[in-house]
Amino acid sequence: MNPRNATNRIALSALLVALMLVLGYVESLFPTPIPGMKLGLSNSILIFAVYILGIPNAFLLMILKVLLSGLMFGGVSAMMYAFAGGLLSMIFMCLLSRIKGVHVVVVSMTGGLMHNVGQVGMAMLILSTPKLLYYMAILMVVGLACGALTGVCADSVMKHLKKMFKH
Repeated sequence: MNPRNATNRIALSALLVALMLVLGYVESLFPTPIPGMKLGLSNSILIFAVYILGIPNAFLLMILKVLLSGLMFGGVSAMMYAFAGGLLSMIFMCLLSRIKGVHVVVVSMTGGLMHNVGQVGMAMLILSTPKLLYYMAILMVVGLACGALTGVCADSVMKHLKKMFKH
C-alpha cells in the first residue's frame, strides 16, 4: 500500500483513527498509580502518522481522535484538556521530526512531555491556580518515560513496515 496515493491515505487514516480510539479505550481500563497518568499508546500512532502520512494528516488524525474519544468516552471538558495536550505535543513532535538526526524515541518523549504540559496548562487556566505546577513536575517525568516506551513501539513498527514494503 502506497501511503502517497489519496485513496490509500484515506483508508490508512481511518484505520489509524480507529486504532487510536481502541488503544485509548483499552488504556482507560487499567488503573494507574498517578491520577491523569496514561501510557499514551495512541501517541505512537500519531508519531507513525507524522513520519508516514505527513504533518497535515497527523494533525487531522489528532483532532479526530480528540473529538471522537471525547464524544464517546469523555465529554467537553475532557476534549479541552486532550486538545491542549495534543496540540502542544503535535507541534513539538512535528518540529523535531523534521530535524535530521533526531531519533523517533526523542520525538516521542518530547511529545509525551509536551502533552502533559499542555493539559496541566489548560487546567491551570481553567482552575486559575498556579499550584498545579507541582503536579506538572511529576507528570513531566511520567511523560518522558511513557514517551520513551511509545517511541520504541512506533520506531519498531516503522522499521518492520519498511522491511515489508521493500519486499
